[in-house]
Amino acid sequence: MPNFRLRLLAVLVVLGGSLTVAGAPPATAATPSDSLWFDGAPLTVRDGRFTDGQGREIVLRGYNVSGETKLAENGGLPFASVADARKSAAALRALGGGNSVRFLLSWAHAEPVRGQVDSAYLAAATEQIRAFLDAGIRVHPDFHQDLFSRYLFDTGSWYTGDGAPEWAVGAGGYPKESCGICLFWGQNITQNGAVQKAQYDFWHNVHGLQDAFLATAQTTMAHLREHLSAAEFAGIAGFDPYNEPYAGSYDSGQTSRSWERDLLWPFYVRFRARMDAAGWQDKPALVEPNLFWNANISTQKQEGGLLDAGTLGPDYVFNTHFYDQKAISGILMWGKAADGRYAADFATVRDRAAAAGTAALISEFGHPLSGTVSDKAPTVLKAMYQALDSRLPGASWWTRPASSGPVLSGTQWQWDLYNGRHHELMNGNPDKVLTAGDAWNDEDLSAVRLDDSGSVALRQDARLLDRLYPSATAGTALAFTYEDRSRDGSTTLTWNPVPTSLPNVAKLVGSGQYGLLVWRSGDGTAPTELHLPASFPTAATTVVSDLGAVHAPPAYTSAAPVAVAPEPGGTDSRRLLLTDADSGVLHYALVTNGATAPSADLLSAAKAELAGWAAARF
Repeated sequence: MPNFRLRLLAVLVVLGGSLTVAGAPPATAATPSDSLWFDGAPLTVRDGRFTDGQGREIVLRGYNVSGETKLAENGGLPFASVADARKSAAALRALGGGNSVRFLLSWAHAEPVRGQVDSAYLAAATEQIRAFLDAGIRVHPDFHQDLFSRYLFDTGSWYTGDGAPEWAVGAGGYPKESCGICLFWGQNITQNGAVQKAQYDFWHNVHGLQDAFLATAQTTMAHLREHLSAAEFAGIAGFDPYNEPYAGSYDSGQTSRSWERDLLWPFYVRFRARMDAAGWQDKPALVEPNLFWNANISTQKQEGGLLDAGTLGPDYVFNTHFYDQKAISGILMWGKAADGRYAADFATVRDRAAAAGTAALISEFGHPLSGTVSDKAPTVLKAMYQALDSRLPGASWWTRPASSGPVLSGTQWQWDLYNGRHHELMNGNPDKVLTAGDAWNDEDLSAVRLDDSGSVALRQDARLLDRLYPSATAGTALAFTYEDRSRDGSTTLTWNPVPTSLPNVAKLVGSGQYGLLVWRSGDGTAPTELHLPASFPTAATTVVSDLGAVHAPPAYTSAAPVAVAPEPGGTDSRRLLLTDADSGVLHYALVTNGATAPSADLLSAAKAELAGWAAARF
């Protein structure tokens, strides 16, 4: 998550948790409450998409849980207790609309002594992961690192890192860390000699560092496989081997592309073998390219994207991050984001994954919520979610929907209950106790915090975060858009209004939120699912589809083509279920909360308009 730290006034840019260990897990674990017959199947990758056991196309949306893992205060865990993990999972489902989390793990805490994996840490991490699985939330663990290790930095440093254990740093004998005139913490990646050398050593397996990491990763995965029930393990979506990989420095004649080919990709092949040995044969490795491959500042961008790895296939997922460094700089982007700002950036991710023959995941994206550039956050995040939903700007979505592309999976950075309430001794220094923001290199990106009563509260507009999205499509999603009507201050942001050529649809939607999914049915019998935000109470939800047009949809039964049901996990979150009985047929569904008791005539007229539009555009 590079280059967030803004030091001084930044008028120019230099370019270039206490452990709670539960007892032994139960021999069996119940399926999450509110589950239906088609819930709970493990995910695989097929035809470039995530799919479930019913053959449905799955979209994962959620958050990173959490940057607390980078800190020492809770022993390298996201939460101080399992109770906090359960509170977080319930809120993430009910307030944040998430069905997935990227769960951060710490190598330093998993292997504090070389060759000795800390079973208490793995047990605690497993119990916290179970809290999310019990809430019906899929989990993909991530061995996280930034700037290689906190142990490269002394007690008086301006910056800190996370990742590798103290013994790994001691083995290297690295120079005293110094980033010179760095204005952002991420500049340490390319300008701090100690960080560069440590990264270089890892990728070249100097001192056997990579061997040790892979052994610990295998033990971690084997522990999860052994201590989660089969139903729980089905909710593990894959494993992210290494956060934001970078060479440190290149050998003579080496390029970013050849480094990926000769060092990064072989590491992923080795990690894949460790997954197989740990019993994860049917789960993908969520592999990240060189972190600078898609930088949006030209002087930072480096050729990459695993271009020489060939067809990745179902064993791997193309996993990348995206932050708008221009917006974060405060200088290189004046003003705020607008309709379609990230359409091209996210289209590049879609295209790269398609060329690699696999699914795509954007496992980190976000923007600072305090500081000099925080005023851009409402528009930057809206534009990023818009780009996850479709590769088209709102201005052209209705006229070119067939070019919308697959709906992308993504996990926002981040979901940290303790935001603004930390007690972190920076680099172990008792005179530098950090409490504000994320308590890590001056970052502040958490979508949530605890209020004074101890309840979870959103720090961003609920209309932005709790979104309508197709969590499972019975067939192939052809196009999707969601107009969230989120706010920038007192201004409602509407980037995709219903066109005047569809007057009855526009009348039905009014000033409300709406989403529209177009899909082609598959061979299975399970329904298509869309997450219903809390802003879509059943009594205020209208659906216009070729499968039926209804206001206040009924409770789900197999005989109801348009219906509502709880999402699994017992958090009162809900989903819209659309059941077809065909294969290879074009379907559409508009979902809105803008109508109050619409007449049968208006529903019929809107349905006729959408039917004509779909026939003409697809």
